[in-house]
Amino acid sequence: MMGEFIIYYKGKIIGGIYDDRLLVKPVQSAINYMPNPVYELPYDGAKEMLLVDDVDNKEFLIGLFDAMYDDLPAPKPKKKK
Repeated sequence: MMGEFIIYYKGKIIGGIYDDRLLVKPVQSAINYMPNPVYELPYDGAKEMLLVDDVDNKEFLIGLFDAMYDDLPAPKPKKKK
């Protein structure tokens, strides 16, 4: 099961919107960047993700996404049909 919206940053998946919450992947750089990391489940049976409370702070979000970028896996190549 996926979220309501998947969030991409420079071609990599960083997280998504789940039940009106912005949740990002719990990579080490995101954990270090967030002042008080809070973990939440996006949906039943999923792995915990980090809750981003400060969604109106554009500078915080850009800094968080930039910090996370190198820790995120490269996108999988698309299969040819």
